[in-house]
Amino acid sequence: MDAVVIMPDHLHCLWQLPPGDDDFPTHWYLIKSRFSRSIKPGEFISKSRQRKGERGLWQRRYWEHLIRDESDYYRHVDYIHYNPVKHGYVPAAKDWQYSSFHRWVARGLYPLNWTTAAPEVIDANWE
Repeated sequence: MDAVVIMPDHLHCLWQLPPGDDDFPTHWYLIKSRFSRSIKPGEFISKSRQRKGERGLWQRRYWEHLIRDESDYYRHVDYIHYNPVKHGYVPAAKDWQYSSFHRWVARGLYPLNWTTAAPEVIDANWE
């Protein structure tokens, strides 16, 4: 997983599957189920989800995007790391603890005081 941000009601991530593996549904199932088992229950669970034995944490669908080139890759990484600022949770990416932003800073790929202004807009259908 190259980049990730976990928000109160959604998450964004950029990951690479092993060569020859294009089974997004199984990988998403594993990510969501392992994460869900790691936190205490207590969220609202609709009757529909209760009947299916589901938690109320995740939406059932996901959107995948095939990264086209290096520029597209970095636009998506920026979008992921900017998301808590975009949604008004924090004034700067450095202030959101549930993000790979801190790992990118430690590797020297972002300055700690990276932008508080929106990065270049990416595909509007992505979120």
